[in-house]
Amino acid sequence: MTSRSLKIALAVSVALNVFAVAAGGAVWVARDKVEQRVAEAQKPGRGESVWDVVERMDPAVRDQVKRQLRASAMQARPDFDEARAARREAIALTGAETFDPVAVAALLERSRASEARGRSRLETGAVETLRQLSPADRKALAPILSRHKAKREKPAAPAAAEAAVPAETPVRP
Repeated sequence: MTSRSLKIALAVSVALNVFAVAAGGAVWVARDKVEQRVAEAQKPGRGESVWDVVERMDPAVRDQVKRQLRASAMQARPDFDEARAARREAIALTGAETFDPVAVAALLERSRASEARGRSRLETGAVETLRQLSPADRKALAPILSRHKAKREKPAAPAAAEAAVPAETPVRP
């Protein structure tokens, strides 16, 4: 082999090695991400909806629970529709040529009030449904009272941690 062919072979070898290391790194990072997603999906209350829990219940109880939860949802639906409509209207007013902060604030307040009414109806219906169930069924369905999936897995925060939060810190519902 000539020195030129050796240089070409060396360059090809280096390029292949760099490619192999990059591919190995990409596989390693992707595997870690997949493992994290699988671990998240296996946390209690995560990949499993309330309806999945309801489906595993005794058929007679399951049908009653489904019927009652759907009825509560249908009663709350107009409130949530009104909340979305008020929010859309506030967004439209915000994008208008002249900005009326009082009208936008009033629409947002109406939206929040409608959403609170709807949530209250849902929660009242859920409590009534839970009242009629056995302790085991109530325990299985307890997560329906949680507002956010992520909060379902978290243990209650110690009082010291809550006291450390400044009073003026905005808290999202």
